[in-house]
Amino acid sequence: MIAPQSGGLSALGLGIKNSSQLAVDEANEKCTVKGYKLAVDTQDDEANPAKGAQAATKLSSDPNVVGVVGTLNSSVAQTVQPILLQKKIVQVSPANTNPTLTRGADFATAPKRAFDTYFRVCATDELQGPFAANYLVTKAGKKKIAIITDGKTYGEGLAAEFTKQATKNGATIVATAKIGEKDTDFASAITAISGAAPDALYYGGEYPQAAPLSKQMKSSGLNIPLMGGDGIYDDKYISLGGGDGDLATSVGAPTEKLDSAKAFVDAYAKKGFKDAYGAYGAFSYDAANAIIGSLATALNGGDWSEGKRADLLKAVGSYSGTGATGGIKFDEYGDSTNKVLTVYQVTGGKWNAAETGEFTG
Repeated sequence: MIAPQSGGLSALGLGIKNSSQLAVDEANEKCTVKGYKLAVDTQDDEANPAKGAQAATKLSSDPNVVGVVGTLNSSVAQTVQPILLQKKIVQVSPANTNPTLTRGADFATAPKRAFDTYFRVCATDELQGPFAANYLVTKAGKKKIAIITDGKTYGEGLAAEFTKQATKNGATIVATAKIGEKDTDFASAITAISGAAPDALYYGGEYPQAAPLSKQMKSSGLNIPLMGGDGIYDDKYISLGGGDGDLATSVGAPTEKLDSAKAFVDAYAKKGFKDAYGAYGAFSYDAANAIIGSLATALNGGDWSEGKRADLLKAVGSYSGTGATGGIKFDEYGDSTNKVLTVYQVTGGKWNAAETGEFTG
């Protein structure tokens, strides 16, 4: 398992770890993989691509590693993918949303499977960005939108997809600015957009910067909603300064409202994990179970060896099951066939679902 266990995004990474552990514990109790006890080897990538590469190198040197749940960050996935590919180690991400990871740089016009070992169980940014734009422009009525991004793979890609749909819907991007991943003072970026009098800000990035950006923006007198993607959908966004009226999209339907997730939610609570399962807990549980179920199919009661990785990859590619997030199945690129997304809004100091559905154009 590769995800941040420390640093600013650890709240999300700890939920990924715990949910993966839950899936493994349940599989061991049921003897899902005959003759074997499974274990989770947790690697902390600190949301850093270089650390992710080190983690992937360490795991790929172990012949007993059957698969990897992760990563959280699309930028980390870019360094992890080629390393795991060398050893034919299957990777199933619960959270990566950049479309190039599965379908290459020309994903929109000439999609091509980028890494045979890579899969994901969540919807992607070319759906999430437009889904957000449809809500912000057509439902919330925002027509003059500013864009701020953090320069990372995830944020830039998401903002680009949002921008295309927002302008198609008749909105104008009145100003743009960039911030650094480690910035804490956003005065210059706020000044850069304020003169254009936007009625909303779309942010491409994650909650450690988005929350104080929202707070500082409103304190400066620019009292407009900040909207972002799944990278800001966490309770930490609110505790770090995000306020009422702010918006986020996230993958899937609200976990607590899904009948399919009830057993997961109950089992997670029973385990007594001190950290919440977060935005990607149910997806991590499903990602781990896709690997585990496919491993049982690939071994069919036989013995594990590195030579079985090709059989495991084939089994994951054809895997079909019902998970906490709904139907789990992969298309020819390794993408999830589950395209459901949700818009959340902060009201009364809490995230509340505003709209759930699929982007249809």
